[in-house]
Amino acid sequence: MPDPSIRKTLTVVEEILHEGGPVSTAPLRRAAVLAVIANPFAGRYEPEIAGFMDHLKPLGLDMAGRLVRALGGNPSGVEGYGKGAIVGTAGELEHGALWHVPGGYAMRDVLGGAKAIVPSTKKVGAAGARLDVPVTHINASYVRGHFDAMEVGLPDAPRADEIVLALVMTTGARIHDRVGGLKASEIKGEDGLR
Repeated sequence: MPDPSIRKTLTVVEEILHEGGPVSTAPLRRAAVLAVIANPFAGRYEPEIAGFMDHLKPLGLDMAGRLVRALGGNPSGVEGYGKGAIVGTAGELEHGALWHVPGGYAMRDVLGGAKAIVPSTKKVGAAGARLDVPVTHINASYVRGHFDAMEVGLPDAPRADEIVLALVMTTGARIHDRVGGLKASEIKGEDGLR
């Protein structure tokens, strides 16, 4: 199976200073990296697709590294993450699931072994489709202040025979986080949950 054929990439950084309350002394930064690749399974049902995950691993590591650099270059400054995929209309939802391992493990590796499962979403859509990528804390999925999402997409992707792969990282909790629950400072780090 060939390595992924990349048509384009996009890196975007969002800085949130406030959400109607007081201006934060340190803005929340959310960053996304998207890669538009050819879908090698477009237009047909292929029973054996799992091998393509190995071909996506270098791309996952490259994208995760780009995200860390976009957020300042220090992995310890990253507190949240998520991943997603938009499969073009000649593909199927399962083609987006191929991103789970290469995207998730790449971020965990680049961040020094983050413990929490990387939340994910995927869908089939036409060019211009948008995706809300869920975000949770990198070491404890139950940190409520880090429950977030970042909307991603490109106006000309995915074409019918493409997949948009997305990785997202954030630098902290939602601005004005105040709904209680486990705080990042209370993480025990035993199981990726608390």
